[in-house]
Amino acid sequence: MGPLTTRETYLTVCKTSVFFPGDGFTVYDCNGQLVFRVDSYGGPEIQKEEIVLMDAAGHCLLTVRRKRPSLHHRWEGYLGERNEGSKPTFSVKRSSIIGGSGVTVEMYNDQGEEYQIEGSFRQRSCTFYGVGNGRREVVAEIRRKVDASTNVVLGKDVFLLSLKSGFDAAFAMGLVLVLDQIDGGDDDGGMFSDHVTAGVEVYPATDEKQQNS
Repeated sequence: MGPLTTRETYLTVCKTSVFFPGDGFTVYDCNGQLVFRVDSYGGPEIQKEEIVLMDAAGHCLLTVRRKRPSLHHRWEGYLGERNEGSKPTFSVKRSSIIGGSGVTVEMYNDQGEEYQIEGSFRQRSCTFYGVGNGRREVVAEIRRKVDASTNVVLGKDVFLLSLKSGFDAAFAMGLVLVLDQIDGGDDDGGMFSDHVTAGVEVYPATDEKQQNS
């Protein structure tokens, strides 16, 4: 699906768009280089049916598409650009119809491989677990980010996506796009915050370079 990380990697994810604030995404590595981007044109209030993840040059890496009808808010992921007849490689759905906050990811090409996402994407505090074949291990995390120069916790439109060694970065970002559609409400009303919600972990911005040096 994309290049696998060879060591623990930290990506900075920013919700932004030149058309509508908070409608697209840009993703940077620890050196500030653009890695992925998502451009949307319908406005943040429009429920997306299909979202395309691109690399820095604008090449389509994967497409996530909402499956209808679906009580579980099911989305399906496709390699590259989705065309008629394309077969999905994974699906994402809520673990429960009512009151459940967990998300389950099923891989179509490997029936023994599955992922579970637990936590609150709305609070930017999620853990991705690889499960199946008798294992349960952390493969990625979403956390709040701290500006090292001011020691201020950045708003929820800027957050960290940390990837364990061997996990596919494009796949992880595809899951972030689905989480944003399923549970991406913005309830803090601003780009910066000087407090942290109780129980939510934050990462200093300097952790990225220290961890990757």
